[in-house]
Order: sequence, then structure tokens, then C-alpha cells
Amino acid sequence: MVANVWKVVVSEGDTVSDGDTLVILESMKMEIPVLAEDDGVVARLKVAEGDVIQEGDVIAVIE
Repeated sequence: MVANVWKVVVSEGDTVSDGDTLVILESMKMEIPVLAEDDGVVARLKVAEGDVIQEGDVIAVIE
């Protein structure tokens, strides 16, 4: 699946909890939230608004 990064919700350095929304993707006029899978701090964001990504791409690194 190919999707556009519609909105980046978090920034590097933000603390997130399991289930928090990191980014919102847009594909085929549907909005798809990408959720954190663990508690931690966003060490790196690998995407920006407007980027085109594919399944398997790294969106963020949480430490």
C-alpha cells in the first residue's frame, strides 16, 4: 500500500505512550492513524508531511 503522510502529530523529543497517534496517513481518501506500539521518547522522525511512503517504511524511532 502506498500512502501520503497527511499530518505529523508528534515531534522528536516528545514522550509517547502505547496507542498514541504518531502520524496520520492518507490513502484512497481514507485517513489512517499510525499508533505508537510502546511507551518511550520519539528519538527520530523519518517522515515529513507530504512524503509518500510504502508498507514497511520506518516512520519513527521510539526509544
